[in-house]
Amino acid sequence: MLFESCVDSLDAALASVAGGARRLELCAHLDVGGTTPDPGLVREVVDAVAVPVFAMVRPRAGSFVYGEAEVDAMVRDIRLMRGAGAHGLVFGALRADRTIDESVMRRLLSHARPLPVTCHKAFDETPDLLAALGTLVGLGVDRVLTSGGRPTAAEGTAMIAALVARGGEAITVVAGGRVRADTVAALVWQTGVREIHARVIREPAPADALMRERWRRDVVALTTAAKSGPSQNGV
Repeated sequence: MLFESCVDSLDAALASVAGGARRLELCAHLDVGGTTPDPGLVREVVDAVAVPVFAMVRPRAGSFVYGEAEVDAMVRDIRLMRGAGAHGLVFGALRADRTIDESVMRRLLSHARPLPVTCHKAFDETPDLLAALGTLVGLGVDRVLTSGGRPTAAEGTAMIAALVARGGEAITVVAGGRVRADTVAALVWQTGVREIHARVIREPAPADALMRERWRRDVVALTTAAKSGPSQNGV
């Protein structure tokens, strides 16, 4: 079981890795769902941790339907994230009808490779998640982050399980969406996911030593619960 911690600062990154996170998703503006982080922060985090750092590429908050100028900006951001040392990239784009925008995704993927790519929770806005998964597989996307189209991953358990079964070895389904220590074991066991994504650390940086230790313990609680069986969690 791999836990990916969603973070927006060096302090949060260090606490997450100390607590057992095996990958980081690095963003800015997590209060609006995340946008492209500053390249300097990416470089700082990459240099400080020994786990992969995936950088968000999202030019703004709001819808995932992008105009030509915004797509151009995303291409520039991909180059900046790669230049800063990111080990992977996280992005997604939709058409006006909320289906996956294959044209935009192909363009972004062409600039992202050979780095692995995760489609973020824009996926959950598509009208047919199983069809959208097939589109991502056809594009060669490596991972998809999803709560099964519901507000939380716990509520989307049945769909996440269906996505895991449909995706097989062709794409990794990452369960995310208000995942907590008291719900993660049931989520893992009921869906068969091998990767979990959560934002455990919510206070802004910088943090003092006591806060960093509390953050570390919070991450430990989630990673430990994710690896435990139903009998340890009452499910």
